Amino acid sequence: MKTLLHYLFLLCFNILRPAVHSQCINDQQQSLLHLKKSLQFDQPSSLISWNSSTDCCSWVGVTCTSDGHVVGLDLSSKTISGPIPGSFANFSNLRVLDLSRNNISSPIPGSFASFSNLRVLGLSWNNISGTVPRFFANFSKLTSLRLSGCRLNGTFPNEIFQVPTLETVYLGSNYELGGSLPEFPKNNGSLRSLILRQTNFSGSLPESIGNLKMLSTIDLSNCSFHGSIPSLLFSLPLLSQLNLSHNQFSGELAFSNVSSNLVTLDLSFNNLEGQISVSIFNFQGLQSLNLSSNNFTAFLFNGPQQLKNLTNIDLSYNSLLSLYNGTDSSYSSFPQIDSLNLAANKLGTIPYFLRDQFALSSVDLSENHIRGKIPDWIWSSNQLSTLNLSCNYLVALDAPLPNSTVETVDLHSNQLQGKIPTFPPYAKYLDYSRNNFSSIPLNIGDFLTKTLFFSLSKNNLHGLIPASICNASNLQILNLSNNSLSGMIPQCLTAMRHLSVLNLARNNLTGSISNVEVTEDSSLQILDIGGNQLDGKVPKSLAKCTMLEVLNIGNNNITDSFPCLLKNISTLRVLILRSNNFYGGIECLNTNGTWPELQIIDLAHNNFSGEIQGILWRTWRKMMATENGSPSTILSGNAVSSYAIESCKQPFNRRCYGRVDDRASYAYDGSSLEYGVSVIVTSKGFEMELVKIISIFTLIDFSSNNFSGPIPKEMGEFKSLRVLNLSRNAFTGEIPSSFSNMRVLESLDLSQNKLSGCIPPQLAELTFLSFLDLSYNQLVGKIPTSNQFSTFPPSSFTGNKGLQRFPLTVDNKAGFPPPSTVNGRSPDSGHHHEVNWDLISAEIGFIVGFGVAVGSLVLCKRWSKWYYRAMYNILLKIFPQLEERIGIHRKHVHINQR
Repeated sequence: MKTLLHYLFLLCFNILRPAVHSQCINDQQQSLLHLKKSLQFDQPSSLISWNSSTDCCSWVGVTCTSDGHVVGLDLSSKTISGPIPGSFANFSNLRVLDLSRNNISSPIPGSFASFSNLRVLGLSWNNISGTVPRFFANFSKLTSLRLSGCRLNGTFPNEIFQVPTLETVYLGSNYELGGSLPEFPKNNGSLRSLILRQTNFSGSLPESIGNLKMLSTIDLSNCSFHGSIPSLLFSLPLLSQLNLSHNQFSGELAFSNVSSNLVTLDLSFNNLEGQISVSIFNFQGLQSLNLSSNNFTAFLFNGPQQLKNLTNIDLSYNSLLSLYNGTDSSYSSFPQIDSLNLAANKLGTIPYFLRDQFALSSVDLSENHIRGKIPDWIWSSNQLSTLNLSCNYLVALDAPLPNSTVETVDLHSNQLQGKIPTFPPYAKYLDYSRNNFSSIPLNIGDFLTKTLFFSLSKNNLHGLIPASICNASNLQILNLSNNSLSGMIPQCLTAMRHLSVLNLARNNLTGSISNVEVTEDSSLQILDIGGNQLDGKVPKSLAKCTMLEVLNIGNNNITDSFPCLLKNISTLRVLILRSNNFYGGIECLNTNGTWPELQIIDLAHNNFSGEIQGILWRTWRKMMATENGSPSTILSGNAVSSYAIESCKQPFNRRCYGRVDDRASYAYDGSSLEYGVSVIVTSKGFEMELVKIISIFTLIDFSSNNFSGPIPKEMGEFKSLRVLNLSRNAFTGEIPSSFSNMRVLESLDLSQNKLSGCIPPQLAELTFLSFLDLSYNQLVGKIPTSNQFSTFPPSSFTGNKGLQRFPLTVDNKAGFPPPSTVNGRSPDSGHHHEVNWDLISAEIGFIVGFGVAVGSLVLCKRWSKWYYRAMYNILLKIFPQLEERIGIHRKHVHINQR
């Protein structure tokens, strides 16, 4: 009984103690109210509990001592904006100050120097700029310093690392904050967590880092550290998380007296080399090992039975020739792992130890020079959900076992042939593209009932598209492009409710396009049936595709007037009608619809005619948006750079052949799909393929039609237009001077028209213009010579009357018709043009310099990895929000460098 009364007394005492001993001192309350008044809030309701009618020690975020002094202020996530007010200086006894996750936008004030008793300082995830104050090193009681996700710059003071009480340092995602690690004395044993990821810290790691005996977490990823990794780092007794990825560490790994507590080891994206030491098996607590994107040559698994907890292995993008050195009887001792990524090595065969892996859920053996047949036992794991064998030399495939649970199968870019086998019943993502399959089973749809993505593009498929494919009721993306399929498009295909992408381009499909019927509840966003032999008229039901973004019906035999019904689709971004038999005008005066998102429209090689009214352009707002960006790399004829940035989201690598030539890109993260369609356009006089349509690329191509009349001056309002091609028409009048407003224009082709007058000198202001063709018109006067115009060859101006500029003289050939064209391009019209050797020298210099740069990136793995790492860090500086989307998955992401 006495014991019960004793506990009741203690309970009552603890409940009443804050009220008795934590009464707020009046001047502290007034200081807090003054602080609240001086703070700026994005939401007025913040700190609503701070009012004079209640005890300030009970206010949200306030901590007091027993005598009523404020020692803690937790104002995190309170929508505070603006600068840090000086009224914080009234709380000199603060032990904890947390202002993280607000919108504070000022440097750290000097008044903070008075917080000599501070234990915890949290300013993470604000817009705080400037340098880190050196006076933080004077906070002799500081245990936690959290400054992640700000905009700090300059050099971090080394003395702060040596504060004897410091336990946690979070400086991550300050991309302009530099510094290096100091020497750590032997008696410095308090530091537990050191987070410097995505900063500009550099230098080598000191050997004295081994003195930090209490360290449990180190994250130095995405910095600029170099040199060898000290072996003592791996022997820290409490170390559980070690991430040194995306740096420039080199040399061989050396392990001695390793920590048995290490759970995660990530050394990916460095320049480490040699054989992976067998001492790595002494990390008995290791669960996740990532050594990808280095230069390792061998990994001899002599003691895998010691790694009983290992579940994830990523050794991709090395030069591993062998993996396992055990005997057949020891295969069963290999740890049961969950995820194995060995992509882009030189294995040559499928590792046999996988036969005894029954817990595997994900296997990636892509780009490994593997030949022969896919073994039956690979489907035997009951847990297998993802299998990637793409980019090898596999020639045969047996159907997966009937009870297989695999959901994702990527076999693209092999040599598989014959009839396509049936599929596992749970498959959601199937990529069989770029093989030699010859026929599609008639009942294929019966095996795709749960499939979301299905690609058979770039095979040797013949025959009809089976109607049973419409039984795949959950299908979202279907790609059968670049085959030899014939016959008509099954009507049921475009009636599938969930289908958002249908790509049947570049086949031999026939029949009337009018048979393509779309239902009211259509989800189509991308419809690509270009490059076939379809005829007839554009079906009116396409107007029901209210979500349509890309429509490509080019390169067919369609005979129709301009499809004005499409003007009602406000989401349309890309419209390709080229190389058909379209005719008449394109004004659509009786249609009120708009195309605010339109960025590519290609009407080339048709029979469109009449004048183009200025009102036509005024609703194309996407092309009018002002852009201050540099020229789009996608126009260079090689879209690798732009595509590599986009493909950070790809789950599998698609860089099999060193160049981007797939017709589409796609990604599957287990729950949602992303798809990027490609189109073929003409830019800078060449036909090229845009592998992925980036948002800043805009193009208008009306070439090879019968348009007449003046070019509307309103076209000059397209301030974000990159490519304009009006060649081979019958336009008259002068070149609009308003073209000078198209500041990012890179390619302008007005050749083979009837344009007259002078070349507007304002066109010389187009500093991004790299291709110009004004040939075979009726232009007169002087050719501008400033800026870009001094670089254009004489062929850009030939066939005009009276144009004057060295080496061009008055062109006496203006009265003659333009030369005959071959594939839409004019051959050389004579043998007496003067040679501009300055221009040729510049071109040769550019080609040599460009070749050396690109060759270095292609042939030197270390240079290429440095380049992609630098580009990746630049992107994160420009778009810091990418950190929230992909930063937490960094150890699983591999930048596609195809």
